[in-house]
Amino acid sequence: MTKKILILSVFVVASCGLAYELIAGALSSYLLGDSILQFSTIIGCYLFAMGVGAHFSKYVNDEDVLARFIDIELAVGLIGGVSAALLFMTFSWMTAPFRTLLYVLVFMVGALVGMEVPLVMRALNARRTEFNELVSRVLTFDYLGALAVSLLFPLVLAPYLGLVRTGFLFGMLNVGVAFWTLYAFRAELADVGGRALRASAVMFALVLGFALSDRMVEWGEHGLFGDEVIFSTSTPYQRLVVTRWKDDLRLYINGNLQFSSRDEYRYHEALVHPALAALPWAKRVLVLGGGDGLALREILRYPNIEQVTLVDLDPAMTKAFASRAELVKLNHGSFHDPRVKVINADAAIWLQQADGMFDAAIVDFPDPSSFALGKLYSVPFYGMLKKHVAANGLIVVQSTSPFFAPHAFWTIDATLRDVGLSTWPYHAYVPSFGEWGFILASPQGRYTPPISYALPMRYLNAETTREMFSFPPDMQRKAMAPNRLNTQSLVREFEQDWRQVIR
Repeated sequence: MTKKILILSVFVVASCGLAYELIAGALSSYLLGDSILQFSTIIGCYLFAMGVGAHFSKYVNDEDVLARFIDIELAVGLIGGVSAALLFMTFSWMTAPFRTLLYVLVFMVGALVGMEVPLVMRALNARRTEFNELVSRVLTFDYLGALAVSLLFPLVLAPYLGLVRTGFLFGMLNVGVAFWTLYAFRAELADVGGRALRASAVMFALVLGFALSDRMVEWGEHGLFGDEVIFSTSTPYQRLVVTRWKDDLRLYINGNLQFSSRDEYRYHEALVHPALAALPWAKRVLVLGGGDGLALREILRYPNIEQVTLVDLDPAMTKAFASRAELVKLNHGSFHDPRVKVINADAAIWLQQADGMFDAAIVDFPDPSSFALGKLYSVPFYGMLKKHVAANGLIVVQSTSPFFAPHAFWTIDATLRDVGLSTWPYHAYVPSFGEWGFILASPQGRYTPPISYALPMRYLNAETTREMFSFPPDMQRKAMAPNRLNTQSLVREFEQDWRQVIR
């Protein structure tokens, strides 16, 4: 019976160990971007720390193996359990030490996890378990535990519990292992009462943290965003937060501002109308991204538009902007217009499978701050998009800032031109973002910016439109290579550009 308990503990501790690694990688990707860099460095640091822990496990005396195993479970449960909450609070209120704390916590948890399996194997070996059976059983349950959490984390835990609550949950599982080991081997252990008291204290702290997770996240987000948080949710794809200060609503995705209701009209007028005003015959429009419905609002103002297909990855995004009163008011109920068809899917996959043609395409993705987003600004993606736009139609792409991120901006332009599209870059001043950029592209190669608009505008007129298509000396074209899928140069250019701004 005691052998089975030790074997079962391997399954649980393997699950917990991988969970802490995934939480650290996901949280740092949410907050810092570039998921490949974050996950790669965290996995490397974690595996190195496991090796260090495995090495130091040999210094534990044979007679103390079970006692040290219990102590390690309490330590890894406490440190790993609070790690997500601690990291989130640190980033929200003291951004500077976040990276240092991140890798310190990853190393500490990795070193403790690295000691677990060697100690279990030694405990089993002391009970005269055959070596072949010992290794096969321990490694089998170790890998099974890793498989279980690798499936549960993206499908259930992260989207429904959130990263902070998931951390506390796995911390409690580690302490649970300590409890059942303490009970099963109570006859062999000294100071059972003292260890039980320490385990109870750690469990109480973790249960309390689990219960207060939502308040912790709200408090942290208040420090991060400064304003009242009126809506927030974690989805399998991103963290969505909507804040309010007086009459200003703001949307943040993974901590990055997407719009301010005070000036978003400048952005969305500039995104939509230079193209659609030049296509008075257009009937079918494709919107990629734009799950807030604000680009939809502008498109639906044209009476000639008969159908708009919006493809956005995250159903939580489109649902929120179709149902929450303050957000529906902002987009004028655009999701409820009978001309609108919403598809929640990966835009790249959808383009591969779709067979329809459109008169115009409005591409309103978040900035290419990660490789997952960078693929949506790549040569293959634009090549697929071109096949779905009429020869005399137009494509408009949100293209980050030509002032703050010029190398990224002109990389997007080069990528569109690489697939045979003619381009007309332009820019608009949006106070919340500064100078912002767009690129208009045409398969046929013909376009003239409008000199007037049939619809009333708050920002656009003949003068502002003329200025948008003129670039001053400090935003002139740069010779850049196109963004290819296998290298994703755009993501690196984007990071380097914005790193210079932060400095």
